[in-house]
Amino acid sequence: MNSIIQETQIFGPIGIFAHYLNKNEIIVEKHENYQKRSFRNRYDILTTNGVLRLTIPLCKGKNNKMPITEVKIAYDDNWVDIHLQTIRSAYGKSPYFEFYFDGLEKIFAKKHSLLFDFNMECMLFIFNKLKLPKTISTSDSYQSKYDNSIDLRNKKWDDQQDHSSYVQVWEDKFGFTPNLSILDLLFCMGPESISYLRKIEQKIP
Repeated sequence: MNSIIQETQIFGPIGIFAHYLNKNEIIVEKHENYQKRSFRNRYDILTTNGVLRLTIPLCKGKNNKMPITEVKIAYDDNWVDIHLQTIRSAYGKSPYFEFYFDGLEKIFAKKHSLLFDFNMECMLFIFNKLKLPKTISTSDSYQSKYDNSIDLRNKKWDDQQDHSSYVQVWEDKFGFTPNLSILDLLFCMGPESISYLRKIEQKIP
């Protein structure tokens, strides 16, 4: 099976990116309903105070039953500046911060109306910076089971603990923290991120 089907994510955890390496196509589920408490609109970074979960706020309503492509981002609070300032504070001293932060700022500044569109642009940005030559597509319809693709939808990535380490900004304070957002790996390892992902990929059953 040379493809993966997964839910939309915003700067997903490192673990899922290791699964991408030997696949030709990544299919993003476009025909599901939004689910709370997931990486669809939140991501984990390491700050001076420890792991912090940043959340993209959504417009009020029954998002949990809403088609994912209709879920709207809320801009009532100035969360864009808060996220960017938090990322700058957390990774400003990382080796590759200057290489990637400007690109992130430009994406956030667009203030996408729809979560799905925002996530897709963020995903394309990460794939470009990691130099992952993969085809990214979206599902044509909802299928409960895929016979020809590896189904990673709603996988509990919080539980995927890999002990391969790399140098993190706040490692001296907290020790190595595994499986954070892909942003952590990118800022800390830059072009060498692929080498780290390959180490994890080799341990995937």
